[in-house]
Amino acid sequence: MVSANDVQRLFLQGVFSRSILSFKHAQVLWEKCIDAVKVANPTLDIRFSDKREDWDLFVISINNSLNCLDLEFRHLTDEQTGREMYAMVNSKDDEIAQMATDYSPVEIAYFKAVVEQIMLAPHEAYSVSSLLALREVNSLKTNMTKAQAEIVLGSFVAKGWLLKSRRGRYSLSTRTLLELLPYLKNSYPEECLECVICYEIITRGVACSTPNCKARLHYHCCRKYRSRNAKCPACSQDWPQDPKNMTPVGEEAIKDGQDEGRRVRRKSTEDGSDDDDDEEEEEEMEVEPSQPSRTQTQSQRKGKGRSKGKGKQKKAPVDMDVDEDEDEEEDEAPQQTQGNGRRRTTRTR
Repeated sequence: MVSANDVQRLFLQGVFSRSILSFKHAQVLWEKCIDAVKVANPTLDIRFSDKREDWDLFVISINNSLNCLDLEFRHLTDEQTGREMYAMVNSKDDEIAQMATDYSPVEIAYFKAVVEQIMLAPHEAYSVSSLLALREVNSLKTNMTKAQAEIVLGSFVAKGWLLKSRRGRYSLSTRTLLELLPYLKNSYPEECLECVICYEIITRGVACSTPNCKARLHYHCCRKYRSRNAKCPACSQDWPQDPKNMTPVGEEAIKDGQDEGRRVRRKSTEDGSDDDDDEEEEEEMEVEPSQPSRTQTQSQRKGKGRSKGKGKQKKAPVDMDVDEDEDEEEDEAPQQTQGNGRRRTTRTR
């Protein structure tokens, strides 16, 4: 027998078939579920209401039913459009584990590595270039290739976990912010900034240009606030008339090429392996900068070798000075210099 409780059942089936939906879409779905139940049982006295308080009561009743499953029908404002979005999320503390049903442990580790680089992006850019995202494969102790990583990144975008801009930069989607918000706040407390208007996490918006002012606003929050106030809500300084002159937060805060250098990885303090992690971080920081330096050093040696053949023996100590800056070649440089010194001594004799 069809009952009023079937409205919730139909509504949840519709929600589970979608990864994320807007407030208006959710209300339409609720209305259609009520109509379907009333068609099956016209004797039921249930009516749809477009009032906000009635919708909130319906959401509360849904979440009460989902508590035993550790699920929650949660909402968050989209940073780009300003629309209220809803999604079914895991209410447990291990939010990152909820992707395990769709992805392998290696792919989850890669996702976490990309998210880390996004959260640690310089200038509050909260985005990462395609090159750096693919390069994160090197930080994983797996056999995943960059070609495979590119396919996985495309899957992250297709399933709504990441956004990819026209510039080819990856950033966090509304779905990721909804489902992984506790994980992000626990893992990156200093990088998680809040809008001073709506108090939700912000990865796209504007910042007050006053030095040391910590005011950050979403674009939609800034437009609403500026319509009635032209001063910063934190420092009370006058803002420029054109919002484009304000300091951007998000992808617009960084130019192409500014983040191409490898960023410092976060230190692990939970498992007591700080020393090992520090050594790994130093090695990761040295790998990429040292590659062009080796090429330059080899070319410098070749040029010096030609000059040594012409009888310029006073250039021998120069190799020592050049190689002192290379951490990985400190032991090789003195041996090569000594060997060259013996050759010159033999020729002189």
